[in-house]
Amino acid sequence: MSDGTAPPARDAVVVGAGLAGITAALALADAGVRVTLLEGRPRLGGLAFSFQRGSLSVDNGQHVYLRCCTAYRWFLDRIDAAALAPLQNRLDVPVVDAERPEGRRLGRIRRDALPVPLHLGRSLAAYPHLSLAERARVGRAALALKGLDLTDPSLDQQDFGSWLAAHGQSARAVEALWDLVGVATLNAVAGDASLALAAMVFKTGLLSDPGAADIGWAHVPLGELHDRLAREALDSAGVRTEVRARVTSVSPLADGRWSVEVPGERIEADAVVLAVPQQEAYELLPDGALDRPERLLALGTAPILNVHVVYDRKVLDAPFFAALGSPVQWVFDRTAASGLTEGQYLALSQSAARDEIDLPVQELRARYLPELERLLPHTRAARVQDFFVTRERTATFAPAPGTGPLRPGARTEAPGLYLAGAWTATGWPATMESAVRSGIGAADAALHALGRPRPAHLFDVEEAA
Repeated sequence: MSDGTAPPARDAVVVGAGLAGITAALALADAGVRVTLLEGRPRLGGLAFSFQRGSLSVDNGQHVYLRCCTAYRWFLDRIDAAALAPLQNRLDVPVVDAERPEGRRLGRIRRDALPVPLHLGRSLAAYPHLSLAERARVGRAALALKGLDLTDPSLDQQDFGSWLAAHGQSARAVEALWDLVGVATLNAVAGDASLALAAMVFKTGLLSDPGAADIGWAHVPLGELHDRLAREALDSAGVRTEVRARVTSVSPLADGRWSVEVPGERIEADAVVLAVPQQEAYELLPDGALDRPERLLALGTAPILNVHVVYDRKVLDAPFFAALGSPVQWVFDRTAASGLTEGQYLALSQSAARDEIDLPVQELRARYLPELERLLPHTRAARVQDFFVTRERTATFAPAPGTGPLRPGARTEAPGLYLAGAWTATGWPATMESAVRSGIGAADAALHALGRPRPAHLFDVEEAA
C-alpha cells in the first residue's frame, strides 16, 4: 500500500531540440519529471525549420506527413498545431510527364473510398504513365509486397530495386511509381534502399488502410509549428528550454546520476536523453555506453537539395505535383505560407541529391528553370524574381541494405542514458514520424527506470506500429 508520500523529484536533461528532443522533453515533463532541454542552435525544430529571406518566410525544405504518421499527428495535437498542418481529404497526387512522345501529359495517383487494395485500383488502371501490361505487373508486385513479413531480418540485406526487378517491374515502372513514392520517403532510389524499409513504407502507407497515404503539410512556416508552438507547449509543461547551449560532455557520476556540461554551466540529472544526429551522439557517448559505438559512424547519411523560385505571377494552380522525365521531383506552392502577397513562390524538393548537393547556384539555376518551363507552360511568360537553394547535406541516414543492425534502440548500456532521433531503431525511415516515435521511446524507457508512471495521453508507439 502507498503511504501517501509523493515520489522523489526526478531530473532529466534532453540534449537536442529537434522533433525527437521536443517530444522526449514533453513526455518526461508530463510525467512530473523536471526537464532541461538544451539546443546548440538559436532555434528549435532540428532539420525542419524556417528562416527569413527579406520579407519571405522560407522553410529549409518541404516536409510532408501521411495520415499513417500517427505519432507525428499526436505531436501536432500536443503542441496545438493540427489545424495548421491539415491532411488532404483524400490522396490525390498530380503527376506530370514532360517527355512523352505525344507531349506533356498529366496523370494522377488518388484513392477511392474502397477497401485495400481496391482503393487504388481505378487510379492505377487509368494511370497514363505506364502501359497496360506494366500496370498489371505493378498490381502483382504490390500484392507480393503486402505479403512480406516486416520482422524477417533477411529483408534488410536485400535492396528494393533488385526485388522489384525480380517481380517484373520495368525501369519505367520504377521511375513512374515506385521511386516516385520511395525517393521522397526513403531519400534513396530503389536500388540503394533496404527492402525492409521500402516494404515498411509501402505496406504502411499504401497497403494498410485506404486513407493511410493521404498527405498533410504545414500551411504556415515550419517555425510556427516546431519552434513557436513547440516552445509554448514546453513552457506550459514546465520545461526549462535553453538555445545556443551546445553540450560539450555527458558523463556518469559516482552516485548513479549524470553530469551534462555546457559552456558556463554544469547540470546534474537522473536521466539524459541524447536526441542529436548520430555523429554528435557518437562524440558525446561515454565509454561503454554502446556496444560497438563505431556502428553509428557506419550509418551513412543522404542529402536533400531544395530549390526555391519566386515568379512575378501565378504559374501553378495545384498545391503540389510530382514530375517524371525531368530532374525535377516534387514541386510545392509555398506562396501563402511564406507571406508572399504578389506572384508565386515554388519550392522544389530534390531527395537523394548526391550529384547536385554541392553544385553552384548558377549551375542549378541553369538546370532547373528550363525544366520548370517544360513542366509548367505558364512559367515561360513569367519573370523570375528570386532564385536560391537550401542544402541539407546530412538530411537523413542512408537507408541502405544492412542498415538495420546499425540503428540502436533507445536504451544504452549506461543506466540513465537514452538515445533518440530519426536514425534510431524505430522501424521507420528518417522522417518526422520516426523522430517523434524515437522521442516517445526514449521517454518511455527513462520513465520506467525512474519509476514514474507513463502519462495517460502519451501516444502508444507499439499499438500504432
